[in-house]
Amino acid sequence: MDRRRFIHLSSAGPAAAVSALAAAPAAAPLVGASSGLKINSVRLVQTRPRRPVPSFNPAPDAWSTGGVEVANPMSVYPEYKARRSLFMPDGGKLGGFTVEISAGKGLAGYGSGGTGGGVVVEQHLAKLLVGEDPFNVERIWDILWRSTMYYGRAGVAINAISGVDLALWDLIGKAAGMPVWRLLGGSTKPRIPAYCTGNDVRQHIEFGYRRLKLAMPHGPADGRDGQKKNAALVKQTREALGPDGDIMLDCWMAWTERYTLEMAEMLEPYRVYWMEECLQPHDYEGFGRLRAQIKSTRIVTGEHEYTRYGFRRLLEHRAAEIWQPDIHWCGGLTELRRIAALASAYDIPVIPHGGGARDSVHFIQATVNSPWAELFMPAPGGPPEVYRRYEEDNRLTRGPEGIYTQASDEPGFGWDFDVAA
Repeated sequence: MDRRRFIHLSSAGPAAAVSALAAAPAAAPLVGASSGLKINSVRLVQTRPRRPVPSFNPAPDAWSTGGVEVANPMSVYPEYKARRSLFMPDGGKLGGFTVEISAGKGLAGYGSGGTGGGVVVEQHLAKLLVGEDPFNVERIWDILWRSTMYYGRAGVAINAISGVDLALWDLIGKAAGMPVWRLLGGSTKPRIPAYCTGNDVRQHIEFGYRRLKLAMPHGPADGRDGQKKNAALVKQTREALGPDGDIMLDCWMAWTERYTLEMAEMLEPYRVYWMEECLQPHDYEGFGRLRAQIKSTRIVTGEHEYTRYGFRRLLEHRAAEIWQPDIHWCGGLTELRRIAALASAYDIPVIPHGGGARDSVHFIQATVNSPWAELFMPAPGGPPEVYRRYEEDNRLTRGPEGIYTQASDEPGFGWDFDVAA
């Protein structure tokens, strides 16, 4: 098939382009108007990188979300305040998961979902998937949504659907021989500006980041002294970054309305770009009041919101200037696209939580109203190979906005891992 004909067919949408590929002599194993594929296996798998990064002991003063105090909803209980790992699941079946969906002819797709979702995939969703055409992502998503509605609609059930949906998109990309961002309509930007989350501020600035997100160490449980320490961290970061970079704050569901108002006033001299998830995620009215009152920064949220129906409530309450769904928790790529379409009608940017992940970045690459990606650096103290690989694996470049990333050009999401035996 010549390139001009393929481009013409691509304008009719991914399904038409894939059907055209099926008719080409050198096509992937696709036939006729349908894909000719049927899901024949659904299983949870462990993956391992094909090229492992050297392990190392971080520098003694390295920051880590799991190992240091960060403000959180459990900070009101002293015995759980010191670090998140004290109250989070220990892994196993309650951890995140990766699902493999196979459709014969050597095709398999891989997707990761959130906490506890693996059990739902194994015990419920698998039987609904076997025999389905993996290209029917809208039909499959709706089946999974309706079948889990009586116990789901949010949380673990949507974490499960998210992983399955991502595996289907990966499989479709491999079958079509195209990266997912191209299936979604092509690239909307030559490269994606990135920000870095974490409190190893000096390392991130020296690496080249000009946008930094800080995890706030303290909340209401620490009183006025905690507020002063939060403000000192932001002040130090602004001095190190200079006047032109951007600083964002992750408050991780830990603050109250009054505390947030007071912090916004204290931090106004340091030009904070946004304050994220200040309240518990269900407090739509509270977020709306904060957004109406605070003018010195943006109020944003959405990391722990689920499906377009949850984001519709954010919209109804004018609760956030930027939406932050997580592709592994909100319902997968299929639902994230719906969320972004809803946001675009109101000129709301969508900056996904963990958006620099190698699957989520395909969405950003292909979506006009998704301007930035979130990345995390390896801890300081490692050998040079660790940071060289970090650049290579995330396709990083440098420019006027600091660090940029790009999605893979390989078919599907471009995973570079093996399935562990």
